[in-house]
Amino acid sequence: MHRQTLTVEEAGRLLGISRNSAYEAARRGELPAIRIGKRLIVPRAALEKLLGAPIDGERPGEAA
Repeated sequence: MHRQTLTVEEAGRLLGISRNSAYEAARRGELPAIRIGKRLIVPRAALEKLLGAPIDGERPGEAA
């Protein structure tokens, strides 16, 4: 079963951008992210909608 959220860093790796670029994109609202306490997380469904395709694998770079 897939996790329903990704870290900003994981989402960045999936998008092929750096960790810093991913956090900046989240800050600008370009990367869908929500804050829970001090953590920023990216809902898998929102990222899949943005990409227009499902995300495969439990972790970026890892086969399912």
